[in-house]
Amino acid sequence: MTKKHASLCERLKRLGFAQENQMRLYGQEFELLSDPLVMGEDLVFVDAVEKKSGQRRRVRVPLPVVHMANREPRAA
Repeated sequence: MTKKHASLCERLKRLGFAQENQMRLYGQEFELLSDPLVMGEDLVFVDAVEKKSGQRRRVRVPLPVVHMANREPRAA
């Protein structure tokens, strides 16, 4: 994992994409089983369990969220 990918993962975790958090994505409720998994520049997944069905899934982090997290923090 590159330094850039590690930084992206940390930012996404601060936004709530962290293991054991609950989140609503794509109209469904999920309990996250993993921290973000960076597969490519704009391709990030989390492993999760869909609450309604109990099915385990690998869910893509929405692209706008990835882009927001990828932005360099502004200097104060």
